[in-house]
Amino acid sequence: DHLLHDMRLFKSRGEISAMRKSAKVAVEAHKRAMRITQPGMYEYEVEAEFRHQFRQHDAWVSYSPIVGGGANGYILHYVENNCVLKDGDLLLIDAGCELDYYASDITRTFPVNGRFSPEQRALYEVVLKAQLAAIAKVKPGNTWNQPHDATVRVITRGLIELGLLKGKEKDLIKSEAYKDFYMHRAGHWLGMDVHDVGDYRIDGRWRQLEPGMVLTIEPGIYVSPNNNKVAKKWRGIGVRIEDDVAVTAAGCEVLTDGVPKTVEGIEQLMAAS
Repeated sequence: DHLLHDMRLFKSRGEISAMRKSAKVAVEAHKRAMRITQPGMYEYEVEAEFRHQFRQHDAWVSYSPIVGGGANGYILHYVENNCVLKDGDLLLIDAGCELDYYASDITRTFPVNGRFSPEQRALYEVVLKAQLAAIAKVKPGNTWNQPHDATVRVITRGLIELGLLKGKEKDLIKSEAYKDFYMHRAGHWLGMDVHDVGDYRIDGRWRQLEPGMVLTIEPGIYVSPNNNKVAKKWRGIGVRIEDDVAVTAAGCEVLTDGVPKTVEGIEQLMAAS
């Protein structure tokens, strides 16, 4: 298994090319979802739009899509996709396709009505800053865990600044207080499977990143609707931003950067639809 897994972990130029094609189809599907979303639609109606886009390009969903409006975005593996989208809520879509045996995996979070509220924007900007900090750590010689550590630092600092966590950054990271809001790791290997094979540690140490590896970067902040420790205005907001990133000799290539992920970019795309 170890030998076969390493063969899958290191992609050839042909495999990276196939993954770019899979990513491109998924990118267009997510943009299509942003354009058509509006209050009153059902989550499954949005899901149908990107499934349609996938099939138009001979691709299939690479996993059960997550289409979570409002507080459903707080549920990490929500797949019911059967609720009505409400004005003022966010919509979290985690969906990718499989094309020519290679998977893509993208998450975007955007406002159902096309405009972020101040609270939604504040949490979103923290997650985006964390994701960009993590992507900057994806380069040969760095370890698998360095991107995750970067997201933890940025998210903890952001939660302190917004008043959702109280205390010193160093102490809160050590006690893992951030896990009330960010309870998963920053990514996983990607290839012929969405959660692809490959060791994350070798001899007990985090593996070094090398050219040909492809991983996801997907930090998030999730505020439980029942979290009485924070102000009511924050409760029920779930934000995750995910891209597919290939390690290159010079650093990295974001295969899925065609989907807008800045607040301004998302609002502009939705306003133009």
